[in-house]
Amino acid sequence: MVIDTTEVIGLIAATLTTGAFFPQVYKTWKTKNVDGLSLSMYAFFFVGIVLWLVYGILIESIAVILANVITAILAFILLFFKIKYRR
Repeated sequence: MVIDTTEVIGLIAATLTTGAFFPQVYKTWKTKNVDGLSLSMYAFFFVGIVLWLVYGILIESIAVILANVITAILAFILLFFKIKYRR
């Protein structure tokens, strides 16, 4: 697998879009407030991310693989919090 300019752009994009989830995970973890999170949205999102991960593996794109492994973990954490901290 060769990392070229296109893959570097993908890695930068992956860092930014995946990083966008960290504040939500942190805020939810600290406040235990999940009222604003949609269970169905995050469930669909998680399945989509897993499919993007499979796609990344099939096309051997490190940017797609890394972004979706991390995003899947973060989305799973939010799903877990949504179920655990329901009122």
